[in-house]
Amino acid sequence: MIYIDFLSRSPEQTRRIGMHLGGALQMGDVICLQGDLGAGKTTFVQGIAQGWGSLDLVSSPTFILVNVYRRVDESQLFHMDAYRLDSTPEAEELDLDSMLAEGALIVEWPERMDGLIPNENLWVNLEYVDDEEREMKFNASGKRYDELLEMIRQAMAGDV
Repeated sequence: MIYIDFLSRSPEQTRRIGMHLGGALQMGDVICLQGDLGAGKTTFVQGIAQGWGSLDLVSSPTFILVNVYRRVDESQLFHMDAYRLDSTPEAEELDLDSMLAEGALIVEWPERMDGLIPNENLWVNLEYVDDEEREMKFNASGKRYDELLEMIRQAMAGDV
């Protein structure tokens, strides 16, 4: 298990870190984003989608629960916001397994999906520091996510 704590000094830096992650995403990957409103989750997801090659603009899926982004090769990236889920049975109806069979999944507010998130994932906690800065805590669970986090660490040490 690898853990990284990083201070992003601007929205652009948060977006660039997301771009590095997005460029490495594969079908079945699970990225969990935790953080209060205004913590930078949408900015980070914009970077992930851009790095992944999304043809679609990123917006917060708060009122529709899941946004699906497409790429030229017809791959899909699922962006879920679990904030409005009221129960585990309601979350089960979203069928995470089907999403993971078709693409990568980003879940905002994953703590609201008790027991449904795969044990192997990349968990990112974003915290508001001030208008420009965000603390980003990355926690990898599983070999695939250790590798992703190592790639992110190297990117942070380089051009981020």
